[in-house]
Amino acid sequence: MEPQKFKLSDILYGLVVPLVLVLLIFVLAVYVNPGGSFAVLGVDGLGGTIAIIFTQGFSKMIVLGIPLILGLTWNKWAGGAAGFIMGGAYYLAYAGYSTAAYASYGVFEYNFFGDMSFLFYLVVAIMIGYIAGSLNNGSTNFKRMLGAGLTAAITTQVIQTLMDLNYSLKPARDMAIGVWTQDPVYAFVLAFVPSIALGVIVPILAKVMSWYGLSARKQY
Repeated sequence: MEPQKFKLSDILYGLVVPLVLVLLIFVLAVYVNPGGSFAVLGVDGLGGTIAIIFTQGFSKMIVLGIPLILGLTWNKWAGGAAGFIMGGAYYLAYAGYSTAAYASYGVFEYNFFGDMSFLFYLVVAIMIGYIAGSLNNGSTNFKRMLGAGLTAAITTQVIQTLMDLNYSLKPARDMAIGVWTQDPVYAFVLAFVPSIALGVIVPILAKVMSWYGLSARKQY
């Protein structure tokens, strides 16, 4: 079979879209992130909360969104496998960053690679793809996709929250307990709004993909 001829749309998907994503990540990291150089939304109050959702929440949505969409559009095995890759990378990066951050202040007693709550980022990434794939089972019915996506996203966030509150290392555990104790509404928004948004946005994307025959299932 001869390769398809070059089209202008190839430039859009191969160059423009990746560059837009790079620009978006740069803006979030530098201008929105509370720890960024400018932090235009602020670091406290409502602006700080929105900034955290857009940055930390966005990163988790990417990590969990890829296995979720593969689970919905392909099958539970593809979703679980993608979750292993994405969750493993996120666990290594987050644990390494946190360990190095404490070490930079001369605190060497905390090794976040051994933190069970950090390790569970790998577990929930696998679970979200597997659960969504199992519940949807290849269906293109939007209501079923939406139900599977929301169930997978909320279930995995509940598990991750329980791990953060009970099995993380002391600094992280104290911080998590403090937030939930002092302002449970704020804690709920930070923890569950990105997950709920993920459970809605990804099924919409999966449904649109099915209209254009972009389901991975149809390629094999």
